[in-house]
Amino acid sequence: MSESGAVWRQVSQSNDVPDGGMIAVEIEGAKVAIYRVEGELFVTDNVCSHAYAMLTDGWLDGDEIECPLHGGRFNVRTGRALTSPVECDIRTFPVRDVDGAVEVLLPATSRA
Repeated sequence: MSESGAVWRQVSQSNDVPDGGMIAVEIEGAKVAIYRVEGELFVTDNVCSHAYAMLTDGWLDGDEIECPLHGGRFNVRTGRALTSPVECDIRTFPVRDVDGAVEVLLPATSRA
């Protein structure tokens, strides 16, 4: 646990996330998406900030995820909203690979 109360949680195995692919995971009530882009892992909220849709039901193109509902796009590295109709960024989470296990740092507010 860090000073902020954030905790690293194991969420999957590294080989569960193919390069250029993504998976959906629920961690302590938080719906997140894990992406692998050019061998690097990234984690964001899995729910679009514009309307309730799972981003992992959309399309990953490089480091951009396109929402399946209205086509808004986000950068998975930064969470930044890139195209209309999305106007609000999505949260990103620190992620690490520890001996083949994917771990995500959850803020204290995400824990049940």
